Amino acid sequence: MVKGTLAIALSLTLALTACNMSSVFNFGTAEGPLPAGEDVIAPIENDALETQVVEAYAPSIKFTNYLAPPLSEFKRDVPTVMGVYITSVHAGIDRYFEDHLAFAKAAGVNAMVIDVRGDDGKITFHGMEFADEMGLSVNNIPDIYKLMERLKAEGIYPIARIVAFKDSAARESMPELYIKNTNGDIWKDGSGESWLNPFNPEACQYVLNYAMEAAYFGFEEIQFDYVRFATSSLKDADLSDTGGKTKVDAITSFLQQAIDVLRPLGVTVSADVYGTIIGSELDAGIVGQDYVKIASIVDVICPMVYPSHYANGSMGIDIPDFAPYDTIHKAMQLSNEKLSAIPEADRAIVRPWLQDFTASYLGKYMNYGADERYAQIKATYDAGLSEWLLWDASNKYDAGGVVSKIMYASQGK
Repeated sequence: MVKGTLAIALSLTLALTACNMSSVFNFGTAEGPLPAGEDVIAPIENDALETQVVEAYAPSIKFTNYLAPPLSEFKRDVPTVMGVYITSVHAGIDRYFEDHLAFAKAAGVNAMVIDVRGDDGKITFHGMEFADEMGLSVNNIPDIYKLMERLKAEGIYPIARIVAFKDSAARESMPELYIKNTNGDIWKDGSGESWLNPFNPEACQYVLNYAMEAAYFGFEEIQFDYVRFATSSLKDADLSDTGGKTKVDAITSFLQQAIDVLRPLGVTVSADVYGTIIGSELDAGIVGQDYVKIASIVDVICPMVYPSHYANGSMGIDIPDFAPYDTIHKAMQLSNEKLSAIPEADRAIVRPWLQDFTASYLGKYMNYGADERYAQIKATYDAGLSEWLLWDASNKYDAGGVVSKIMYASQGK
């Protein structure tokens, strides 16, 4: 049973010429996100579409005019987030998930960024009909409904991590969505990974369909990762019809389209970006991420300012990995400076990703533990920011050195 007088029927049809299929997605209700603990998440039956007025919600997204999207007119209020990244495996195995909940309570963490569309382009649970039918889903999270109810019952803000353009899962079934070589084969980066083409409207729609489905399942924020071009050279790639637009234009336009379709569903939109683009136009042009432009579109911008990711000498710091406080503080001060040109009411919240792992792959590195974790969070607050996220790909979190804004302020530090 779907709550509300009229269900939203979003009929964004994905033209899949390679497999002669199309997919119609239906999400939630006209009243916004689905509440926890109520039996309202059951999908609308396909035959019900014939009796519903599909024009009940007419999305402003127009893929035929993809590179010239309308401007957004509002920002959505979001909670003050202090969160951590959780893999789908850890979210789907009870003993791991309970450990993470215990950590959250001890550390003042109130949000979890959970893989929904992973680095390989697959959906991490069953229930999205198109992904299931095409073999593009895995069962890492056996019961997504149970997980969502548990998160909300514990007061944890659920954020869906949606990997956007890095995708090797559908290259056999939907090769037309991918960046190609000039000889027509699918282009691959230096690691052998394939990428969807951000200049291709259907590729963008394909990603957004999954994002809308995540909102339907109850996630309150959609966070796009890999919302960029690959760092590998594209000199041998065929990007098809770019319309004279740049890579920055393509990524900016995709995020604008995301805003247009996701905000009416009552969810927040965030984007992960490289930390180095804050001060480097060269880096911004390579991956297509313009820090100021993105921050003027999305609700939340999440720069990945891991100290280990900065080259020695960056921002005047000899070895950034050895200087967690200085690296984060200088990066966030630079962020404040760059974004000062945007009126505060129109500016995204800045919520940095902080390093909670040891970068042992570096020639010289420092072990990261409680002190380094605390130093980065302190630097974030000292730069005038209130939100942060911790990244550890292995999810080995502990409460040492993790402080909430309230705890930090109460300590008089």
